[in-house]
Parts: sequence; C-alpha cells; structure tokens
Amino acid sequence: MHDKDIGPPEGKKFYGSVTVSQRGQIVIPAEARRDFDIDAGDKLLVFGDLKTGLWVASFGILEKNVEGGAALLRHIASQDKQPDEG
Repeated sequence: MHDKDIGPPEGKKFYGSVTVSQRGQIVIPAEARRDFDIDAGDKLLVFGDLKTGLWVASFGILEKNVEGGAALLRHIASQDKQPDEG
C-alpha cells in the first residue's frame, strides 16, 4: 500500500468534531472556513434528511451545484430532441 492510497478520496476531508452549545450553535473549524471561504456574517443553508443527516452549504456551493445540474438537464433534453439514428 502506498501513502497516496491512505486517507479520504480526493476532495473529501474530515475537519473534526464540534459541540452543540445550549443555544444550538456550533463552531465551524477554521480549516473548513478557509477551504470554503466562509467569513463571519456569511449565511449558510442547512438541509436535513432524517435518515442520512445534515448538510450545510454556502449559497455559492449550492449555486454551482444547481447550475451544473441545470446544464446536465439541458444536455439531456437536447439529446432527446435529436432524431433517432438508424
């Protein structure tokens, strides 16, 4: 096994654990804030799935995902409009 085989998949990180305060607040680890360019006062979106857990995203990350999904849907739709070959 090589060193590159150890650890999480590319682009995936574990930033540590956080503790929920009595007011329901958590502190996002500094490294995560740096990696995702999160600054004081930024708004984050919190989504939940009762089976799989919580997901926190910035507007920018969500926007990129939505744009990518929309582009994929446009591509699929354009393929459906092309006449069948054969």
